[in-house]
Amino acid sequence: MTLLGTFKGNPRNDLGWLNSAGRPDPDVVFHRANLPRVGLDDVAALTSGVMTSAALYLQDGDTISALTFISAGTAAGSPTNYWFALYSGAGALLAQSADQTSAAWAADTAKTLALSAPVKISKSGLYYAAIAVAATTVPTLVGTTGAKPHLTGESNLSQTSGSALTATAPATIATPAYKRQVPLVIAT
Repeated sequence: MTLLGTFKGNPRNDLGWLNSAGRPDPDVVFHRANLPRVGLDDVAALTSGVMTSAALYLQDGDTISALTFISAGTAAGSPTNYWFALYSGAGALLAQSADQTSAAWAADTAKTLALSAPVKISKSGLYYAAIAVAATTVPTLVGTTGAKPHLTGESNLSQTSGSALTATAPATIATPAYKRQVPLVIAT
């Protein structure tokens, strides 16, 4: 028996799907993702005018200039505002995309929005990628479901905050509430 029980592999390799860091393929564009590309489904992660933020591990030295969320089976219906934002682990706004106002967002479509300025990550850890959509019908997103944190020090994988949000991201993630639906987010 080893320290890892009967597991004989390299834990780093076994858990590699959790973090896209250190990819050996030089042709893949730099990115960080909060979820693997398998086991995802259509999740109702959004409520009109409410921000949803998903935990995303970023590493010291990363430069994040855009965020991508992927709509699932439901398109945005009559959107009036939507934007993406990047927050620190403490919940402070680092950068926001431009408000997309009434721009269409079809079903099953990746939407990549540039941040107002690239963000250079100076400390490895959890950050939050946020999305807010104000619309008659909010899009569903590609994602998964996650368990509520129960151990001391665990963070929400997904959370909501704010209400009646329109064109501007709040300066902080205030009073976050756990959300079971975790959207896939890709940072580039």
